[in-house]
Amino acid sequence: MKLPDKVYDVLKWIVMLVLPAIATCIVTVFGIWNIPYGEAISGTIVAINTVLGAVIGISNVNYNKNKEE
Repeated sequence: MKLPDKVYDVLKWIVMLVLPAIATCIVTVFGIWNIPYGEAISGTIVAINTVLGAVIGISNVNYNKNKEE
């Protein structure tokens, strides 16, 4: 699997910055205000982030293999 450069760049930005920031914000704010399901929502975001990180990693490995050939 090789992602197009633009898709790779956007996903990388989302995985490295956006999703971790949102998950942290949710678990913190929901905890402060005693809003239910903060940990469940944050955990779901982290799980999605992990899958996207794996996709990016696979794409990066495939890109580097093709680059060497």
